[in-house]
Amino acid sequence: MLGPILAWPPAPLAQAAERDAPLPPARDLQAEARAAARSGFPLVLMFSRQDCPYCTRVRRDHLAPLNRIPRFREVLVRQIDLDKDTPLLDFQGRPSTHAAFAARERIRFVPVVGFYGPDGRQVSDAIVGARLPDFYQSYLEAALLQGR
Repeated sequence: MLGPILAWPPAPLAQAAERDAPLPPARDLQAEARAAARSGFPLVLMFSRQDCPYCTRVRRDHLAPLNRIPRFREVLVRQIDLDKDTPLLDFQGRPSTHAAFAARERIRFVPVVGFYGPDGRQVSDAIVGARLPDFYQSYLEAALLQGR
């Protein structure tokens, strides 16, 4: 008689790992902002650092599951890492890096979630910090709707 077949990793661990996965990194802000505008929403940029537990919480609990909410299914979310020199094209199509772009945006503390129109201007107030977890989703949804 064969014993039970076990999946590896166990389903709850696999689901947790999926929820903790980073957001797609920003690569071409000009193209990504245009794509976001076609969906009717602003481009959402999460400014983050690897060593930031609050960033992990915001990403995992609010931004990653955003596309599972039917009215926000088309929202385009990208990550900017302050502590990485990942290549990036800025909103004018000029070469830059994640760290340099964050410095130009005057981002010093994380997490910060910004909302950008196709011209690279912020269309809603950024959400700075992790804030109160019970209200974070309502701040996020209000900023998305304001940015439309």
